Amino acid sequence: MTDLSDKELDIRRIDPRLYNDDLAPLKKKDRRWGWFEIFNVWSNDIQSLFGYTLAASLFISYGLNGWAVMAAIILAGVVVMALVNLSGKPSVKYGIPFPVMVRASMGVHGANLPAMLRAIIGIFWYGVQTYFASTAVALLITSLIGDPGGQLLGMSAVGWLSFIIVWCFQMALFWAGIERIKHFLNWAGPLVYGVMLLLMLIVWFKAGSDLLPAVSTIFEGQSDYEGSAVGAFLAITGTMIAYFAAVVINFGDFSRFVKSERDMKIGNLLGLPLNVAVFSFIALIITAGTLVLFGETLTNPSDIIERVDSLPLTILAAITFFAATVGINLVANFIPPAYDLANLFPSKISFRTGGVLTAVIAFFVGALWVAFISQIGIAGFVNALGAVVAPFYGIIVVDYYLVKHQRLDMQDIFSTDPDGAYHYVKGWNQRALMAFGLAALFSISSVWVPALEALGGYAWLIGAGLGGAFYYGLMKTQGEQKPGR
Repeated sequence: MTDLSDKELDIRRIDPRLYNDDLAPLKKKDRRWGWFEIFNVWSNDIQSLFGYTLAASLFISYGLNGWAVMAAIILAGVVVMALVNLSGKPSVKYGIPFPVMVRASMGVHGANLPAMLRAIIGIFWYGVQTYFASTAVALLITSLIGDPGGQLLGMSAVGWLSFIIVWCFQMALFWAGIERIKHFLNWAGPLVYGVMLLLMLIVWFKAGSDLLPAVSTIFEGQSDYEGSAVGAFLAITGTMIAYFAAVVINFGDFSRFVKSERDMKIGNLLGLPLNVAVFSFIALIITAGTLVLFGETLTNPSDIIERVDSLPLTILAAITFFAATVGINLVANFIPPAYDLANLFPSKISFRTGGVLTAVIAFFVGALWVAFISQIGIAGFVNALGAVVAPFYGIIVVDYYLVKHQRLDMQDIFSTDPDGAYHYVKGWNQRALMAFGLAALFSISSVWVPALEALGGYAWLIGAGLGGAFYYGLMKTQGEQKPGR
């Protein structure tokens, strides 16, 4: 099959307000990612400190059988795999990032709306993950020299020093380029598995042989949740899907680097359902073990390692958790906003400039995480952010597969010609905008309106489904679309 990203564009028809080298279709010869790189995107995402804390908190939030919670988390991995296989395929085919891909459905100017919302979400996650990565560094420093004390906005002097170190390290790694980030991920992902397995074995050994049989009942009575077991199962699945939501939406930012669709699918299979199965088992045993050993459920690995009180393990774990969290932070929360901000003014904002803007704003988000932002609650925070962008997933997928029939015109996607396939009305697809508004209103309401609280865990799926359904219904009234080439 001919690689469509290698077709030369007519430079005379390109609008410089829509194009720069970072947004241009990536040629086949420049793609160096295989299944292992995609696997490591997911392994680092799941194994980050924030990812572990969310997964561990789900075991105690609903009072369910531990095995049932594990099954719900794995189901979320299967669903996410199916979703990213759909959203990643067009970027493998054409070599374009998310903000360019979304022009096909939203319009060449309308694409700035989802790009900006995705940028805001990415910047928030970048700040939050920077804080979580800094806790690993703080653990390392404290274990070696102690903590002099002092508090500012909920963080100690060591905490602030660690936060600044992580922020600067991430900037330096980003500045080195995508290939350096790829190499960083490739060793961080496997290493963190080793440390988590070691921690699980230590906790299991100390808790005794009765731990595994007790997993079925150990979390009962740990929660005030009053809904049904089925409702709790589905809510856990929905919350984990929402955790991956930002990456699901803009997975094209990563899949454009992959050599083939087959590599992408293998990486997604190994990195999501299979990886999640192993990781959720580790989280299950460790979380249950902390309840047996310490009389309370600890959801932050740094707190667990501190209680275990082993200096060699503390040092190794701190370095590993730091690496895993930094790696996914750069890929999932730094690169997408950099692309999204570059898409706003391609002739003025480069990928690197967008990255600097992302880092500066995220610094303040991370600095305020402990004192303010975390008070919102992890599950609600994840669901609310996912709900905002969810409709765009449905719109993008329905547009590409059902409206455009998997054909895009790369020339028109960088053109403001009124006769272009994606110009619509002054560069905005008003039907797509209407579909987004209707779906987003419902999905956000399912998170924040008390009467719809029972739907909170499903906000992302509801928003995505409604976005796609509304879009398809509205676009059917428009008649035949100009086919892509």
